[in-house]
Amino acid sequence: MSSKGKKRVVLPTRPEPPSVEQILEDLSSAQPSDPMFVLLAETNKDLPAPGRKEDPEVKRECLYQQSHSYVEMTQRLQKACSLLKEKCEELKQAGVTLEQNVMEIREKAL
Repeated sequence: MSSKGKKRVVLPTRPEPPSVEQILEDLSSAQPSDPMFVLLAETNKDLPAPGRKEDPEVKRECLYQQSHSYVEMTQRLQKACSLLKEKCEELKQAGVTLEQNVMEIREKAL
């Protein structure tokens, strides 16, 4: 079918953006468990509040938690790396076995 035979699809008009009142109403009726608020809280928890000096103890605890999570993640990555190497060796061995089996089948076929 040629492009001349196709009908043009008419897209619906873009809706009007919400008013400030509608946005505020949406925000006031949103649950605290709303994914957007949860994501924002997780994103902003590491940032100090503007205009307020952070308590050195809080900062120290935050750095400790970050360091602790870094160490845990590094350990998980090292375990995953060794597991990946192990699986790679298994695949290589399976490939060698497969090649041998293919050669045997070819020899029997001839």
